[in-house]
Amino acid sequence: MSEQLGAFHVKHLGESDPQSNSRQVATVDTAATRLSAAFDDTPLARELAELTARRKVLRSTEITLPTRTHVMTVSNQKGGVGKTTTAVNIAAALVDIGARVLVIDLDPQGNASTALGVPHTADVPSVYDVLIDDFPISDIVQASPESPNLLCAPSTIHLAGAEIELVSHVAREHRLRTAITTYLEGLDEPLHFVLIDCPPSLGLLTINAFAAADEVFIPIQCEYYALEGLSQLLGSIDMIQKHLNPRLHLSTILLTMYDGRTRLAQQVAAEVRTHFPEQVLDTVIPRSVRVSEAPSFGQTVIAYDGQSAGAVAYREAAVEIVRRATRTEGEK
Repeated sequence: MSEQLGAFHVKHLGESDPQSNSRQVATVDTAATRLSAAFDDTPLARELAELTARRKVLRSTEITLPTRTHVMTVSNQKGGVGKTTTAVNIAAALVDIGARVLVIDLDPQGNASTALGVPHTADVPSVYDVLIDDFPISDIVQASPESPNLLCAPSTIHLAGAEIELVSHVAREHRLRTAITTYLEGLDEPLHFVLIDCPPSLGLLTINAFAAADEVFIPIQCEYYALEGLSQLLGSIDMIQKHLNPRLHLSTILLTMYDGRTRLAQQVAAEVRTHFPEQVLDTVIPRSVRVSEAPSFGQTVIAYDGQSAGAVAYREAAVEIVRRATRTEGEK
């Protein structure tokens, strides 16, 4: 009896019913289709699809670069708003779309120099030598390893004492402006943008940056206290306009560390857009692990992970900045 049962099982395991197989395949296909449809409807899938579409748009975007150099100071008197991160990543994104850019690291911490992979030890000629000892900027500029078109005037620890040393210098508020003007006039191939990364305070270093620039570029973290920092900065800009640099104006505001899942971030973004509809870029920079990781490798996020959401957002912001720059040139 057991032998008959064994033969029965062997026979039915070795042979298959074609109709049964078809039903099983159809069932598996239906389940796979439902699973795929369910995945396509998840927030992650929608986010990936949107990111892919944005990358495609960027690849097909045509850019006309400005015909004159735009000098922008990247500033916010509140710390921790992504100021240096924005300065270096916007610079790298501008270079990625064809621009030539100089980043002047005016923060004694030297974080912009680090992110651009530029040496800035104590014995390296730096912005300190430009401000205190009248070095030409051309003597201190280094090219970032990321691109020969991404230049950096590095900061060193000596810059921490420059605030005190500048007090006794003639035309102390205009020393950076004079150096930048001389540098730009001596270039064979003009720059498209100069971005000055400021320390998060209103001392002589920041005043030099304001006096040297035509435009103020403010990164704003999408949190409540960022609005207080913005009001203080606007007061400083107004003071500089009246006494040192009437050309200075607020041209660009970029919302950073944006988390669309929180109501607070949405409210802060809406309020800033209400008060500064012309200055706020359409692009927002999301919170991103890749953006945070990149400086530890001495890179911008554009070089570290150019396909990430943060890199795509900075490229989109750079496109907006270039278009605004060319539009303002056309209006003058």
